[in-house]
Amino acid sequence: MPTLEPINALLLILAGLAAGVINTFAGSGSLITLPLLMFMGLPPAIANGTNRIGVVVQNLVATGNFVRQKELQPKREWALIFPTLFGSLLGATLAVEIEEDFLNYFIGGLLVVMFFVILLKPSSWIKGKAGTMPTTKSRWINTILFFFIGIYGGFIQAGVGLFLLAGLVLGAGYDLVRANAVKVLMVLAFTLVAVAVFLKAGQIVWSYGLCLAAGNAAGAWIASKYASKIGAKNIRYILLAVVLFSGLKVLGLL
Repeated sequence: MPTLEPINALLLILAGLAAGVINTFAGSGSLITLPLLMFMGLPPAIANGTNRIGVVVQNLVATGNFVRQKELQPKREWALIFPTLFGSLLGATLAVEIEEDFLNYFIGGLLVVMFFVILLKPSSWIKGKAGTMPTTKSRWINTILFFFIGIYGGFIQAGVGLFLLAGLVLGAGYDLVRANAVKVLMVLAFTLVAVAVFLKAGQIVWSYGLCLAAGNAAGAWIASKYASKIGAKNIRYILLAVVLFSGLKVLGLL
């Protein structure tokens, strides 16, 4: 593995800070941190595993804040969390077994696709539809829905927050405030499962992951404590630029 230089450590902390803020608001912060780890020389599979350390710490901090602010009651959410745990186990297992070249192209393609997803502002559409659309009340349909979201989250993580937010609001019928808090708890739970799989496979570099975690934790604390005072508009433009550049770079088009 490449040696972690001081400048790279600083970049990881700053990227983690930005990702922590973005992930706590909606999701897709890993679209910044995952390609950065790859640019620093980590193979795609190891970058994919290492990225989860920051995600765990970030969501642990954000969950704690949401619980203290009484915006989250973890015991009420396990019916939806359990399917994502099993999905994450399957997704992470697939990720550690997959060919490196395929994973590299998959990540590059995903980054380009997510650029257009973010450009279309799906989170705004979800907010506009909250409380206006019929929700899926079937327990089995929600179980299947969140199982597949868990597979995606276990496999790649990047962008999973948007899918969770859509599922919680449009599928389970949550209001936006509760959905955002529950999303953070769900990501924490299923990422712990994924970390165990990547750790067993030896696909985590702790020095890189802990630098990310320091930044992620700070970003999550800021966002969950001062969410109402932080505007996301400019962050979205920065995210778009980073995601498009990263996707084209990973695919070898730049």
